[in-house]
Amino acid sequence: MRYVSTRGASVSLPFNDVLLAGLAFDGGLFVPSEWPALPVGAFDRFADMPYAEVAIEVMWPYVAGTMPQDDFAAIVNDAYAAFDHPDVVPLRDLGDGIFLAELFHGPTLAFKDLALQLVGRLFEYELSRRGERVTIVGATSGDTGSAAVEACRDREAIEIFILHPRGRISEVQRRQMTTVLSLNVHNVAIEGTFDDCQELVKSLFGHEEFRNRHRLSAVNSINWARVMAQIVYYVKVAAVLGRGAESVAFTVPTGNFGNVFAGYCAQKMGTPISQLVVASNRNDIVTRFLETGTMRVGEVHPTLSPSMDIQISSNFERLLFELFDRDGRRVAETMARFRTDGEFTLGADTMAMLRTTWSGGRIDDDQTLDIIRSTWTNQHLLIDPHTAVGLGVAVACRRDPSVPMVCLATAHPAKFPDAVEEATGVRPPLPERMADLFDRPERYKILPNSLDALESHIDTTLLGVAP
Repeated sequence: MRYVSTRGASVSLPFNDVLLAGLAFDGGLFVPSEWPALPVGAFDRFADMPYAEVAIEVMWPYVAGTMPQDDFAAIVNDAYAAFDHPDVVPLRDLGDGIFLAELFHGPTLAFKDLALQLVGRLFEYELSRRGERVTIVGATSGDTGSAAVEACRDREAIEIFILHPRGRISEVQRRQMTTVLSLNVHNVAIEGTFDDCQELVKSLFGHEEFRNRHRLSAVNSINWARVMAQIVYYVKVAAVLGRGAESVAFTVPTGNFGNVFAGYCAQKMGTPISQLVVASNRNDIVTRFLETGTMRVGEVHPTLSPSMDIQISSNFERLLFELFDRDGRRVAETMARFRTDGEFTLGADTMAMLRTTWSGGRIDDDQTLDIIRSTWTNQHLLIDPHTAVGLGVAVACRRDPSVPMVCLATAHPAKFPDAVEEATGVRPPLPERMADLFDRPERYKILPNSLDALESHIDTTLLGVAP
């Protein structure tokens, strides 16, 4: 399998090079040169297979030729061995054909673990094979950071810098990152929004001399390996529910668009997905786009679901590439216009095609609290604010009541205890292994929203002095 850039000006690369590069050198995102099909009869087998075995089979076409299959299988099995539920992604039936797929049973209690526990091990494998080191730089709106830190801590071939927007993530999310005192882990609080953090990371990758000096790589969902790993749970869930349904619909709490794009990838591989629903909070740029055909940047509003407080959804570029029949030049022109004007519009025919599968909805903070409260009252189940947004939109946007609707439960309620307690009067406890999280010392650097300040900090940290 070769990978091409969404902007068409970068050479194609094999999986292992794409893994380490993260972002393409033309500023685009890597995508497979073609979509592999799932094996005939796969869904009949996948329903009863362990999650890791399904993962190996689903992902292997994307990796084949870059490592022995036995090595890949060992990495995948090791990645999911530490999850605290035997199904890895258990399904919870809420009745009336609505299901929750619980994606938070990994080490940091969020869906990012399902990809990053694998990606960290893939990095270590490939770097050890090459005898090389990398500096990983990533931005987080809350959950990617802790999952990336957990996956990369104490790995000899990796230095990792994670940027988060100061004061705009929950205290649990922050402490899961900043209390990791491993020498190769460097947390940075940026005075700004997540979009500011994300733009700083992109600018670092765009500074070729700096990128080469520190051998930069990425674990954000701009890294194809992240998206690849997330395809698996769509396939697995569809296989389990497929025993009684010809197709399945999914609703995804959406920020940077990587999670829901993985559902599109699963569909392209042959998974019978009839509807993909984007669930937004007040920061509803993608939902507005699906309604109007215009992608327009607005102000970032702090909400009870901070991991979705995003206006620039980086992974949308991958879907744009598909909508433009893989015309990289057209994508590059559109993204340049988006950067300059803050908006772009797609034609009516393209939007009509998109809406056959895609739809979107929004939930505000008051509605979020109501959904958390009613789920506790009716189901005796605590859910986090992001899952609540997804659940509310899933009910509102469901097209066909005969098709199972799966809402992705993206985080454990204990990651957002204040919102859950406000809604229900119950403060969800952290798992026992994290019970002392608020007593652990923190270490992080506060920086302005400045590329120069960030580059100087990285240079000084890694080289002892800015060059």
